[in-house]
Amino acid sequence: MKGYRKVLIAVNGSREVLHQGLRLADDEKCWVTVVKVIPQYEGDLDLTGVKKIEDVLDSGGGRAIAEMRETAVAERALIKTRLEEGDASKKIIEVAEEERCDLIIMGARKRNWLRKIIGDNVVNRVISGAPCPVLIVGAETA
Repeated sequence: MKGYRKVLIAVNGSREVLHQGLRLADDEKCWVTVVKVIPQYEGDLDLTGVKKIEDVLDSGGGRAIAEMRETAVAERALIKTRLEEGDASKKIIEVAEEERCDLIIMGARKRNWLRKIIGDNVVNRVISGAPCPVLIVGAETA
């Protein structure tokens, strides 16, 4: 797999996706952008007993970014991180276009019977709309 210069790793809660993506990027000597997409906030907040308001407002995204950076340091990789809010598939595609990525790496969990029937998930939507190839790696939830 030669010829990739910029890789986008879409993190979905699995550390394995990031590990595998960083290994591939290192082998290919690519620039790496890692994106975490959080759901868009809609509704009222119940803040009773909340110690860190930031964690509530960013759905744990700040913590996820910190973990991604720690993983990159452990793997001796330089990464650019992006925290996006909104529909996951749309944001992954937008970031890939903005960053002019040559490859998107993302994880896919084992499909259950309901997903087989419905068939419309983030991975399928990204594959359908991506401006570049998409590499799917097996992922277990964190």
